[in-house]
This record gives sequence, structure tokens and C-alpha cells, in this order.
Amino acid sequence: MIDAKELKTKLENKEFDSVLSDIYGREEDTLAGQRKRYLAAITRYEELFGEGDVEIYSAPGRTEICGNHTDHQHGTVLAASINLDAIAVVGMGDGDIVDFVSEGYEPIRLDVNELDITEEAKGTTTALIKGVIKGMQDRGYKTGPFKAYVTSEVLSGSGLSSSAALESIIGTILSGLYNDMTVSPVDVAIIGQYAENVYFGKPSGLMDQIACSVGDFVHIDFADPKTPVVTKINFDITAEGYRLCIVDTKGSHANLTDDYAAITIDMREVASFFGKEYLNGITMDEFIAAMPKLYGKVGDRSVLRAFHYLTEVARVSRAADALREKRFADFLEVIRESGNSSYKYLQNVYSNKYEQTQPVPTTLMLSEHYLKDNGVCRVHGGGFAGTIQAFVKEEAVAGYKEFIENILGEGVCHVLSIRKQGGIKVL
Repeated sequence: MIDAKELKTKLENKEFDSVLSDIYGREEDTLAGQRKRYLAAITRYEELFGEGDVEIYSAPGRTEICGNHTDHQHGTVLAASINLDAIAVVGMGDGDIVDFVSEGYEPIRLDVNELDITEEAKGTTTALIKGVIKGMQDRGYKTGPFKAYVTSEVLSGSGLSSSAALESIIGTILSGLYNDMTVSPVDVAIIGQYAENVYFGKPSGLMDQIACSVGDFVHIDFADPKTPVVTKINFDITAEGYRLCIVDTKGSHANLTDDYAAITIDMREVASFFGKEYLNGITMDEFIAAMPKLYGKVGDRSVLRAFHYLTEVARVSRAADALREKRFADFLEVIRESGNSSYKYLQNVYSNKYEQTQPVPTTLMLSEHYLKDNGVCRVHGGGFAGTIQAFVKEEAVAGYKEFIENILGEGVCHVLSIRKQGGIKVL
């Protein structure tokens, strides 16, 4: 740990610029912005908790790259962390108390010995903190009190997983303060999922947490969800002259729970036909050979969604291999195919309940019209509303952003890059 005042002096003197540039990039405007952000966070910590020694932790948001709705069928996914993150200024706690303040929210205080699951806490940050602490304890890791002030650039409701970033930063804090940073990123992710499922009350998969905790591109095999196989792929899209754009279509996720649930139900209907609980393990040859009996026995949409799954897991492998082998043009073609499959077969670009409300297809149409050969785009994340993803040539980014924001509104296009670090202790 380092005295907060000394840390601020070192930041002001640019002594940590090499550390910050490794996380956020070397552009002077970016570094100046992060210095200002870190200094403001430390000052706010001192206002809340007083002077003393502190550490700073960071955890990024994430983006799904390929593998749309495959994880819940024990398939494979390609995801990545992004250069928007949550940071936490952290000090040791008093007694058995955790004091946790997230920017813009009411302070949280809890006892590390009182970790019961309560209905009234579900859906709250308190539940996530308690769940991560309990998950750490259940896996044999040390836990204890701490004080933290958290501020986040990860956009809530954007499909970039602000909740997973929060879970990751809590787990990383406990790894740093009490376990010498020995808790593996995958364990941090599994514990975060446990907190979200059991304490928070949301039945999420594990992709979000792994991408936030591990960092860079990650190829994840969920054949055994309790012990996923995670392979990190180091690849810099900016070196290829591209940027990642996430566009908020301004569509609401409200009242779409049934649409998301129907994807799992439809896929499992086909899996059940083969005597399985999940689609994982069924081959395309088996699927096509069974079509004379399958067709008419299950819903047509179920067949289409199963076809998407079977082709999508193959695309995940192709996309991951393309990155490993530095074949970026092939990678972009796989992303284009994945987006088309999500649109045609998975059918998660708009809800049939609101047929005149189609912000995702409209934004894809506009993006394809503008970009042409300057990029590829696809639905992002769960779909039906929310965001699209586009890989855009650097020289076309400014024009694309101006074009899309002139129609959808200022600030909807977020120009990002892939971050190579997951949850880390920064300083």
C-alpha cells in the first residue's frame, strides 16, 4: 500500500504513466484523462474515509465477439475485455466491516461475518459484495474488511457487463488484500457468477465474468460449466487499423425476459429430441440426418435456432484460430457470418411482440449502408434491443460515428479497443 497523498503526488508528476499507458493506451489526452480520474477518485476516498494507505484496483467491461447464445447450451464463446473499466481506491477496513461506496449510489456497510442470503437484498450491490465474500470463503480463500470507493466508465445497460466488472473488481480486491493476488482470474469469475446467481438472484452464465476477469480475447469452452476451459488470445485490432464500435440503438430491454428465455427453451426442445439436455455434443451430420423425423415434430423456430447453435460453435473456433494465426480478414468474415446467422436463424434482433419497433435491425441497416467495405457489424449480446457491434477501419471511424449519431443521437457510438488486462491491482 502507499499513502494516498504520496500516490496523488506521484500521479501528478506522471510517475505512473507507464502503468496507465499499458492499460489505457499511450495517447496523451487519454493519459491526462486517466490521471485526472484517478486523482479525483483518491480525493473522494479521502473525503469519505480519511487519510491513509491505499491501493487501486481495476476491472474492465466486456464484449461478446462470437458465440451468440451458445454458452447456455454448453458451447464455445469468443469474448474480449474492453478499455472501459471500473476502478476502486481501497484501504484496509475497521473491525469486521466493509464500507463500500460506488459513485452516484448510497454508501453500503456490511459485516463480513453476516453473509446470509436475504430476499430484500436481491438485485442490489450489497448482495454482490456478500456473495463474492462467501464465494471466496467457500473456496478456501481469505477474506476480511476493507474500505472502497468505486467509479466506473462501464456503461450500465449497454451490454458491456457493468455488473460483471463490479463482481470482478470485488474479487480482485479480496485477492490483493488478503491472498497476495493468488486467486486465479477464472476463480474470480466463477465466484462472481455465484454471487450473481445465488445472492443477486440473476441466472446469468459465466461468459461475462470470465471476459471481465481474464482480459484480452478469450476463447471459452463451456462443455463443463463448472470447469470451463479458457484460452487467452493476445491480439491487437488497432495494429490492424481497426477500432471496435459499440452503438446504443436506444431500444429498451424492458419486457423482453420471455424473448430471452424462449431461446433456451427452443434450443432445449431440439436437444430433448436427441435425448439430451443441451445441444452440446450433437453434430451437424446427426442434426441433418434427423431432419425427416425432426421436421414437424418440433417448432420451426426451434430448428432454426438449433441450426444457429451448431454453425455458431464452428464459427467460434474459426474466429479464434484466425486471431491466433493473425488472419484478421478471415476473422472479420466470420463475424459477418455470425451476425447474419443471429439475424436469420437465432432471430434475436427484434421482438415479435413489438413488430414495428426494430432499433437493432435499423441500426444494422444504417451501419451496413455507411460502412460498405470499411467494416462489419452484428447484433451485440443478448439481442432484441440494446446495442450492435461494429469493427470499423480507423479512417472511417469519425465519419461513421458522425453519421450514426446524427440519426440516433449524440453519444450513442462508443469507440473502444480491446484491453489486454482483466481484473488487476493497478497501484
